[in-house]
Amino acid sequence: MAVFGSGPRQGAMFEKILIANRGEIALRIQRACRELGIKTVAVHSEADADAKYVMLADESVCIGPPPSKDSYLNIPAIISAAEVTDAQAIHPGYGFLSENADFAERVENSGFVFIGPRPDNIRTMGDKVAAKAAMKKVGIPCVPGSDGALPDDPKEIRKIAAAVGYPVIIKAAGGGGGRGMRVVHTEAALVNAVQMTRTEAQSAFGNPMVYLEKFLENPRHIEIQVLADEHRNALFLWERDCSMQRRHQKIIEEAPAPELKARLRDRIGERCAEACVKLGYRGAGTFEFLYEKDEFYFIEMNTRVQVEHPVSEMITGIDIVQEQVRIAAGQKLRYRQKDIQLRGHAIECRINAENPVSFVPSPGRITRFHVPGGPGIRVDSHVYADYFVPPYYDSLIAKVIAHGDTREQAFARMRTALSEMVVEGIQTNLPLHQELMNDAAFIRGGTSIHFLEERMAKLKKIAGEAD
Repeated sequence: MAVFGSGPRQGAMFEKILIANRGEIALRIQRACRELGIKTVAVHSEADADAKYVMLADESVCIGPPPSKDSYLNIPAIISAAEVTDAQAIHPGYGFLSENADFAERVENSGFVFIGPRPDNIRTMGDKVAAKAAMKKVGIPCVPGSDGALPDDPKEIRKIAAAVGYPVIIKAAGGGGGRGMRVVHTEAALVNAVQMTRTEAQSAFGNPMVYLEKFLENPRHIEIQVLADEHRNALFLWERDCSMQRRHQKIIEEAPAPELKARLRDRIGERCAEACVKLGYRGAGTFEFLYEKDEFYFIEMNTRVQVEHPVSEMITGIDIVQEQVRIAAGQKLRYRQKDIQLRGHAIECRINAENPVSFVPSPGRITRFHVPGGPGIRVDSHVYADYFVPPYYDSLIAKVIAHGDTREQAFARMRTALSEMVVEGIQTNLPLHQELMNDAAFIRGGTSIHFLEERMAKLKKIAGEAD
């Protein structure tokens, strides 16, 4: 039995981990822990009392009512749950408190191990201005833009924008998830756009600081998955293309990125791994880039496991969540870069409980639920028949991942998998995924981050003309 306030000896594996999250990622972490022989504690809100991961955990603790602020964002309740269950470490998953430096600090100050980066790394990368400065310092290419936060003087703002060249995009330093952004095409609209973004940033993130970048017209979203230990070892697990987005929210991801030259893949991956060593980074992380005309431009770093991590696992054979746990226990990486072989192609579809056209959330009871199978198919999901999808949280209910020796085989397997999947009782975006898997432009590869919204706008216009 672990004693509260005492983590394991450096390098020794944990005996018990508390999972400070819900949904499919809570179940994903739980499965990784069970393979490692680690007991798990599931914390949950009143709305999630009947969740699969709660029933499968070794122990569970209710930490509050349904609203996130009263449960999954309730730091004292989570720390208390770790205390009463004698957990040694806390895994935050993604979302909620996973990139909250204050939470990571509280966890460590309370005598537990935070399964993630050091608080100072989280804090730096959570501030987009500070993150960009840090990346420039370690040689990671960034989008041309303001050198830090924009000044108050309108004349100086106009001068910076003119030097960068229109169109530009105004971003909140503390933003994320596609919020706190505004594209500006003319000087006349610039100052007002800056003020509006500052107001929005203060309201949404408690930080009015904004910065300016060149707005790339037709980029792709490509990200590099990294792992780094506290012994100055780091490596990259190739890249993912996450360009299929709506309002900056990813819908489909694939790995490796299609139509990307091998020398560019190796060069940017090596730079990211080197940056981890220079920054003293620890754990799993993702460097996100906009990619256009054979150039990479850093936009942010996610200091946690990503929703789309399965595609990287499928093409490398590495369990990223287990590696997070090993790193947090003080162990050295078990791999060197030359060990990371690229094995085929993988694609992931996020299945959300929402209307496939309007994207309005569709909570409710699932009356029938059948997942696909077959060679190369993986489904990460916490739901089941008769499960009630609560209205309080993210609408993600499943991730369908298809792997093949080639991109063409991965797509073929995904089409079959989507045709077999059954979710009844609520609306889902399955029809949208089925359409995209047969879209000629997407099948060719290399579509930009604007592709989906432009496609849907075109379909809406056609439908309107038909009426």
